[in-house]
Amino acid sequence: MKRAIHTKLYLMLALLVSLGTTSCNQFLDREPLSEITPSNFFANEADLAAYTVAEYNFPSHSGFNVGTFGNDNSTDNQASSGYSVRWVPGEWRVPQSGGSWNFDRIRQANYFIETVVPRWKQGKITGSANNIAHYVGEGYFLRAYEYFNKVQALGDFPIVRKTLPDQLDELTAMSKRRPRNEVARFILSDLDSAILLLQSVPPGGKNRISLNAALLFKSRVALYEASWLTYHSGTPQVPGGPGWPGAGKVDNFSINMGEEINFFLTQAMEAAEKVADAVPLVANTQDNGYNSSANPYFTMFSDPSMEKYSEVLLWRQYDPSLGINNNVNHYINQNGGNTGYTRGLVDNFLMKNGLPIYASGSGYHGDDFIKNVKKERDNRLQLFMKAPGELRLKDKTNADGSPILIGNPDIIGLQETRDVTGYSVKKGMSYQFDQTVGSMGATGSIVFRVVEAYLNYIEASYLREGMINGKADQYWRAIRERSGVNPDYMATVAATDMAQESKNDFAAYSAGRLLADPVLYNIRRERRVELIAEGMRYTDLKRWRALDQLKTNPFIIEGFKVWGPMQSWYVDKDGKALLIEADTPGKTANVSKKAESQYLRPYRINLSASNLAKDGYRWAYAHYLEPIAIQHFIIASPSADVNSSAIYQNPGWPLAANAGALE
Repeated sequence: MKRAIHTKLYLMLALLVSLGTTSCNQFLDREPLSEITPSNFFANEADLAAYTVAEYNFPSHSGFNVGTFGNDNSTDNQASSGYSVRWVPGEWRVPQSGGSWNFDRIRQANYFIETVVPRWKQGKITGSANNIAHYVGEGYFLRAYEYFNKVQALGDFPIVRKTLPDQLDELTAMSKRRPRNEVARFILSDLDSAILLLQSVPPGGKNRISLNAALLFKSRVALYEASWLTYHSGTPQVPGGPGWPGAGKVDNFSINMGEEINFFLTQAMEAAEKVADAVPLVANTQDNGYNSSANPYFTMFSDPSMEKYSEVLLWRQYDPSLGINNNVNHYINQNGGNTGYTRGLVDNFLMKNGLPIYASGSGYHGDDFIKNVKKERDNRLQLFMKAPGELRLKDKTNADGSPILIGNPDIIGLQETRDVTGYSVKKGMSYQFDQTVGSMGATGSIVFRVVEAYLNYIEASYLREGMINGKADQYWRAIRERSGVNPDYMATVAATDMAQESKNDFAAYSAGRLLADPVLYNIRRERRVELIAEGMRYTDLKRWRALDQLKTNPFIIEGFKVWGPMQSWYVDKDGKALLIEADTPGKTANVSKKAESQYLRPYRINLSASNLAKDGYRWAYAHYLEPIAIQHFIIASPSADVNSSAIYQNPGWPLAANAGALE
């Protein structure tokens, strides 16, 4: 099938075959709700291609916002004007219905696999043999991808390999949860099947899942499970742990935790190495961020076509002429897009000499002005954070011929367009005017990129071997060299003060304790600063168990140093100050109090009782996993009694609707 056809298929996901979705156990037996039946579909490779691409469920740009570049909001990396209830124990509550406990996409994948694989083996599908095999591989990948979503959200989960008959006994039996490590092994098995079938250069190019994308994803899954079992060991959140709710309810269960962790670490290493050794990183010209329009490392995140970038393994394409577009550059280029980097993240970036900003001799220029914050820093900070006075548009000028530049961050404007922290996101920004006009943007959306394999290998190998081996050394130096940072990472390790890092970084902790190993900490730091604004921070914090300390030590999010020289930016034409401090009598505040901190505190502007995040991010241990909605317990119970259900609730969550965590 021609590449253009496949690209258009991916672009028009919403216009493809309607497959229907449900969320309750009694619907596990349903065939996809469409006019597709085995007798008139799955007869040729085009049918297979259409079905699998319609099941692509990857994060991508959508809506009137900054797209995936806002997916790290509500972490210690990024903040929006609103807060998430996950940081407010008691406010995240057990739902009556819905939630992540559903089987819709799993059912679609099972239907595809059980229908197509026999036909494929019998030679009843027409078309290119390689392409047919590739689409079968996509089916296995997509089932694995959906199951990983379940493991991340819910932990233990039923393993369902087929569509089920409309028989209550079998449906109830198949609703029983299996331990999360077994589910993770099942995911890896599906990915191994996919890896045997997927092409390195798939039909449709990088808009379709490839062999290397599957290998990268395998390393992600394996590292996630290994690190979860490592850091949550001895808790109800791991199979066999004290208080594990599956005890006595899971048949044929046994686990050797050490062997299980080593298995997943080895799988992560092997898969990551294959990708990292096969695909080079995109080059970085290491400019200072003023005009990065010719820098491949910068444009890789904002290009309408990402096909040419070696590092991009899978991406989604947009085409405004087809009505398939996004608003990413309208929000990132023209305003703050209701997001912003936190002070903790910005301070965590190293100087280009490899030293933390607090280290003696670092050469840090201070934070009185944003341009000073960026001087002599890790080039990723220079490239991917805005500073006033940098170029905004390359193909337009002001009426007098002067360049159009980035202005001061609008920290007091409309919520939709606000620079929430003053440290504004520049990752994904295009310098092209036509990409900033309303909803006409065509910025591609990266799903997988190779550098994650480098990072996964470094972390997995260190956890497995307790040292930086030769391969990890090679990968770590490559990342730092591209970033314009001294490649001698041990110089950073020697200068690392964990007490200082604990002020900036949730990941300085695991299980409520400050990390004692600065090598491991700097592996986490490298991951943090490389993957900024790419939506992976929260899942990393969960698998590292890096949030326990918030139960007793709430964290107040801060942004730039608003109460300093930069406050002079916020005056009207008559020189009257526009900043109104919190609790100013008779006025609506737009900034936090100067007496509290020189730094902008987005969640300390409104100090009323209705603002449940005003005293900082807090945590309940139950929040590492989502609660299962009450409806599902009733469905899986022969007597409609939640206490006799075939499934069990996640640790720390009650069997009562609208109730918060038990802690």
